[in-house]
Amino acid sequence: MIAIPYLTALTTFFSYVLLFVFGQIRDSFRKITDWYSSNNLQGYAPICLGLEDFYIRRLYLRIQDCFGRPISSAPDAWFDVVERYSNDNNKTLIRTSKISRCLNLGSYNYLGFAASDEYCTPRVIESMKKYSPSTCSSRVDAGTTSLHEELEKYVANFVGKPAAIVFGMGYVTNSAVLPVLMGKGGLIISDSLNHNSIVNGARGSGATVRVFQHNTPSHLEEVLRERIAEGQPRTHRPWKKIIVIVEGIYSMEGELCKLPDIIAICKKYKAYTYLDEAHSIGAVGKTGRGVCELLGVDPVDVDIMMGTFTKSFGSCGGYIAGSKELIQYLKYTCPAHLYATSISPPAAEQIISAIKVILGEDGTSRGAQKLARIQENSNFFRSELQKMGFEVLGDNDSPVMPIMLYNPAKIPAFSRECLKQNVAVVTVAFPATPLLLARARICLSASHTKEDLIQALEVISQVGDLVGIKYFPAEPKKQQEEEKMLKLE
Repeated sequence: MIAIPYLTALTTFFSYVLLFVFGQIRDSFRKITDWYSSNNLQGYAPICLGLEDFYIRRLYLRIQDCFGRPISSAPDAWFDVVERYSNDNNKTLIRTSKISRCLNLGSYNYLGFAASDEYCTPRVIESMKKYSPSTCSSRVDAGTTSLHEELEKYVANFVGKPAAIVFGMGYVTNSAVLPVLMGKGGLIISDSLNHNSIVNGARGSGATVRVFQHNTPSHLEEVLRERIAEGQPRTHRPWKKIIVIVEGIYSMEGELCKLPDIIAICKKYKAYTYLDEAHSIGAVGKTGRGVCELLGVDPVDVDIMMGTFTKSFGSCGGYIAGSKELIQYLKYTCPAHLYATSISPPAAEQIISAIKVILGEDGTSRGAQKLARIQENSNFFRSELQKMGFEVLGDNDSPVMPIMLYNPAKIPAFSRECLKQNVAVVTVAFPATPLLLARARICLSASHTKEDLIQALEVISQVGDLVGIKYFPAEPKKQQEEEKMLKLE
């Protein structure tokens, strides 16, 4: 858990209270003016009214230029950001024809496959010529090509499972599969910081949902023991099935899951393990096989393995890997397989080609080099940020590095100042994070050079001083420079 300094928490909370109070005052005046103006609702209740609408109007719109910035090139190490302006205090943003060439620290492009690749791109183009951009059908109708079957075999082999099924969207993989696996009488125990797709999937399943403290195996065991002892609500009958859901790398924290301990507990209490490897598959481990390989866990011990193709493979979609019986069951029952359009053939070819590069089946060692580079880049960048005095979350080897901002005024200040110096960063605030825990999330890529990283560090350090987000004392500059030179050598 994040321990917020008392003074930081107090000033952050005060800032939000101030914004809320002034927003309510402005809304009061708005109600008075609306009362005199004509009402066109004709008996309908306002469709967008409530705390969410208030938050959007009075907080989000003030800084919406920091979010959803359009780009006009591939999301490589450097990309083109389209400039925008507003004439109404950010209520609407107008695109211009001007672009800024920026260092990309925000895209999920861990291995650099999102840009043109000497091996992948020609094969993707050929697949588009052969199959077209879309199958225009679901998998059970006319939407299954030889590429889809080949992809499922490659994915199963890559993650170390007997079988796999692929979907056209990563978010849907969780939100559509969980309601199929679980139902009334089942128990889902979920990490408190699991992704929204898991949260929505668990809620939609009809199963009882309980939460354990983030990445804390001891509390997981406590919750499991308590729930098993009590049984189902009202009837106290034994649970039909119990499933524990965790992520390999938590996308907003950059932390590695304590998978060995969690699996041991699940085995002890006969609970199934569901592992979401959206941010870890392809990005960590000696051969890119995710947290199981990195932490020395046998994939056999993980009952259900989920992952996406958007982060390390430069494509789209998601997968579920498990036993042949499980995958066959999902093919008969999962609505994302039965009714949704199948994954685009060129996207499927991109994933297959990327896996071949990672495994060295393209006849080169580029895959191994990419994996070594993302690990080096991640560890170097994280250590340098910490030496500068930033509060950086996450573990070594993780390519996700959140820098804590806290105060709402520092969210747009950090984002805008970085953009002025041609460094594009992603800032994250409520509701994606708790209200007081706003942050900038840095995502690195194997395509970043050491020169890129040093330039980014210089800009972030300058902006950090300007904005005031160096919450810890920095190391002496001379010592930093000596260590940095040793790492570069």
